[in-house]
Amino acid sequence: MVTNVTNFGRSGLHDWLVQRLSALVLAAYTLFLLVFLLINPDLDHVRWMELFQQRWVRGFTLLALVALIGHAWVGMWTISTDYLKPLLLRFLFQSGCSLVLFVYLVWGVRIVWSI
Repeated sequence: MVTNVTNFGRSGLHDWLVQRLSALVLAAYTLFLLVFLLINPDLDHVRWMELFQQRWVRGFTLLALVALIGHAWVGMWTISTDYLKPLLLRFLFQSGCSLVLFVYLVWGVRIVWSI
């Protein structure tokens, strides 16, 4: 039996909702970027910077980043609990994933707000 030690005691429904909602946010962000790239075929650095100077774009980008982190965490937690049976190995894997995702989050916030 798998325990929910690193899943913060949440149910499978919570994980399912995180996966689906984060997928919707990521799909919307991807669609937004694709439309922007199609509308601006002669995109240059200045125009790209102007886009990211807008607060709503920064906010949307941060929302997409948080959605990506949540989506990745649920996915990696599920994989580790399904395939890594030794508790120590699972703990080390999940700890490594947590550290990497935290670094990505801090790094992403720093990049988005330093533009």
